[in-house]
Amino acid sequence: MDIEFEQENNRKMPQEKKYKRIQTILSAIPEKPGCYQYYDEKGTVIYVGKAKNLKKRVSSYFNKTQDSRKTFVLVKQIRDIKYIVVDTEEDALHLENSLIKQYRPRYNVMLKDDKTYPSIVVKNEYFSRVFQTRNIIRDGSRYYGPYSSVLTARTMLQMIKEIYPIRICKYPLTPESIAQGRYKVCLQYHIKRCKGPCEGLQSLEEYQNNIFHVKEILKGNVSKISKLLHDEMLKLSEELRFEEAQAVKIKYDIIENYRAKSTIVTPQITNVDVFSFAENENSAYINYLHIGNGSIVQAYTFEYKKKLDEPKEELLGLGIIEMRTRFKSTAKEVIVPFLPDIDPSEKLSFLIPQKGDKRKLLELSEQNVKQYKVDKLKQAEKLNPEQRTVRILTTMQKDLHMKVLPMHIECFDNSNIQGTNPVAACVVFKKAKPSKKDYRHYHIKTVEGPNDFASMIEVVTRRYTRLLEENQELPQLVIIDGGKGQLSAATEVLRELGLLDRITIIGLAKRLEEIFYPGDPIPLILDKNSETLKIIQQLRDEAHRFGITFHRQLRSKKQTVSELDSIKGIGEKTKVLLLKKYKSVKRIREASLEELQELIGNAKAKIIINSLK
Repeated sequence: MDIEFEQENNRKMPQEKKYKRIQTILSAIPEKPGCYQYYDEKGTVIYVGKAKNLKKRVSSYFNKTQDSRKTFVLVKQIRDIKYIVVDTEEDALHLENSLIKQYRPRYNVMLKDDKTYPSIVVKNEYFSRVFQTRNIIRDGSRYYGPYSSVLTARTMLQMIKEIYPIRICKYPLTPESIAQGRYKVCLQYHIKRCKGPCEGLQSLEEYQNNIFHVKEILKGNVSKISKLLHDEMLKLSEELRFEEAQAVKIKYDIIENYRAKSTIVTPQITNVDVFSFAENENSAYINYLHIGNGSIVQAYTFEYKKKLDEPKEELLGLGIIEMRTRFKSTAKEVIVPFLPDIDPSEKLSFLIPQKGDKRKLLELSEQNVKQYKVDKLKQAEKLNPEQRTVRILTTMQKDLHMKVLPMHIECFDNSNIQGTNPVAACVVFKKAKPSKKDYRHYHIKTVEGPNDFASMIEVVTRRYTRLLEENQELPQLVIIDGGKGQLSAATEVLRELGLLDRITIIGLAKRLEEIFYPGDPIPLILDKNSETLKIIQQLRDEAHRFGITFHRQLRSKKQTVSELDSIKGIGEKTKVLLLKKYKSVKRIREASLEELQELIGNAKAKIIINSLK
C-alpha cells in the first residue's frame, strides 16, 4: 500500500525472486474495494486501477494467459504492487481518478481523459438553486459528490426534484426584486414543479426547509429525512388530512427506494494531512494521507522497527515530521487518532475528529494502516511458516494460562445414537496442524447404553495407559468435547495416572463455546475471533467428524450382516457368488444341492445345506 519502494534492490533482484515477491504480495491482498498501482523496476507507476475486490482483480493479471498484447506487456514489466483500501467501489473510482491525474501512468494516459467527475451544488444565494456542475467555485456554496458518472448525478437530481419543488431559473432573486415584481412565474410553476418564489408565492422559510432536506439527502442522511417524512405522514393521517398525507407518502416512498452512496472526500476538505497508527511488540505502522482539492492525492504507509519500547506518541510524531518533510506538505491542519509528541504552532494544528467527514477520513486511514499491518504479518509468515506456528502456539499458551507451548494437543469426543454402537475418537494436532497418522478410533467395551461419563473414563484410561506403557510422547494439552461432567471424569483418570501436573486439560462446552478448567466453576470465554478459540474449535470439529465417520461405518457394516456370515467355512468370495446369483438368503435356502454344487463345489454346498436347511 506504499507509494514507494527500494529501487536499487529491485534492479538487482533476480527474476525468480521478483516473481516470488509478487506471489507473496498477491497472497496477502485483501478482498476489499480499493485502488492498486503497478510499478516497474525503476519504481515508476505504470498503471493505476480500481477494484470492487482487490484480491480477485489483481490476481487475475497473473493467474491467466493475457489475450491482449498490451496487457501482456504491462504484466511483464510489473515489479511491485501497492494498493489503498477504501470503503466502497465508488470511493475507489474517485481515488483512481485522482491517482491517474497525479502519476499519469503510461498505460492509463490513453484510456483516461482529464475531465472532473460531476458534483451537485447548492448555491449560496437567496432561494438557493440545486444543479449539477464540474466547476467548484469557492463562494460559500455547498458541493456534494463527486459522483461516479453523469447518470448518477442526474438520477440524484431527478429524485430531489420529484420530492421538492426547487427553482431552476437563473433569476438573481433578492427581497427587493421580488417586492418590485421584476420576474414572472414560468412553465415550471404551472406544471407544479416550482411554487413561484420569484413572485413571492412561496415563503423563504418553507423554501429553506426544503433546501435543508435536500442537503441532508446529499450528505447521505437519508434515514433522517425518511423519519421526518414518516412522522409528518402519520401526523397528517391522525388529523384526517389524507390528501396531504398521500402527497408526503409519495415523497417517503421515493426516499425509501433511494440507494445512492455518498463519497468520503468532500470538496470542502482541502490541504489536510491525515495520520493513523498501529503497532505490535516489535514494530509501529503509520499511514499518511494528504487531501488536496477534495481528493486523496498522496497515500503512504511505512513501518518503524522499535528499539527501546518508544511510546506511540513519540513514534507518531517522528512519522508526521518525516512524511511532511518527504512530501513537502504545507497543510496547517493534521488529523490524528491521538495527540503526537509535537508542540502545535501557528503553522501546525492537530485535530482528533469525533464525527463528520473528517472522522471518515481518519477511519479510512486507520483501515489502511491495519490492513498494512496484517499484510506484513501474512507476508512474513508466508516466507517463514514456522513463525506463524510459534505465534499461534505462544498466543494459545498465554490465553490458556499454560506453563509450556502446546506443541502436541489431543481432543476426545464420544459418539453414539440412542446408545447403539458407542465409539470414541481421539484426534491429534502437532504444531497447530492435524497429525492424521496419530488419530485413533475406540470401540467402547466396558460401558452399556448411552453413558458419556463412563465412556470418557474408559477411552482416556486406555489412551494414556498405553502411551505410558510404550513410553510414547505425551500431549501438553488435552481437550474434552463436553461440559463439566465429562471434564471431571477425564481429569480423575489423569490424576490416577499421575499426569495431571504434566498435562493441561480443559473442557469445551458446545452451547456458548465456554472453556472449563478442572474444579473451576467460572468458565473462560475467549473472543470469537481469537486464534486460540479457532484452533480449539477446529480440534473439536475434527474429533466430531472423525468419530461420526467411524460410527457410520459400523452402522453400515451391521446393516449388511447376513446369516451367511455366521457359517464356518464360507468366506467372503463364496458369499458374494451366492448373493449375486440368488439375491437373498431365502432363495439360497430354497436352492437344491445340485445347483449349489455347480456354483460353489461339493464341500461348500453341503455346508450351506446343513447350516441353512
